[in-house]
Amino acid sequence: MPTTTEPAGLSPDHVGRRYPATDPYVVSAAKIDEFAAALADESPAYHGSGAIAPPTFAMVIAAQAWHHLFADPELGLRLDHTIHADQSFQWDRPLRVGDAVTATLEITSVRRRRDTDIIGLSVSLDTPGGEHLATAFSTLWHTREEAA
Repeated sequence: MPTTTEPAGLSPDHVGRRYPATDPYVVSAAKIDEFAAALADESPAYHGSGAIAPPTFAMVIAAQAWHHLFADPELGLRLDHTIHADQSFQWDRPLRVGDAVTATLEITSVRRRRDTDIIGLSVSLDTPGGEHLATAFSTLWHTREEAA
């Protein structure tokens, strides 16, 4: 009688896998200004000496943690087979000029549907001193190599 086995690579067994924190990213007024300009957002909150970062600026830092995910040879993921399908944030406080922020990624869910992996991620954004700033939640759709 034939048996079915899960293909090698990412599987639900990887839920809970955490990767090391990224090096600290220092939030600068220039980067906040560039980001706000790219959004065409002229809010005074994003400019000047007391500037805070737009909420989606967190992805500049969180995406750096994705490197660990795509570099993990056990998972077999490819960025060019990936769609960033969903994004949300849970905030403790806004990012401010001068904040040093690390990003720590955890795989929170894996669903396999035919040739597609649906991957849930959380990225904890924290100061090196341990202050939690926010969590970025993402859903990625990844098409496996054999489906291409």
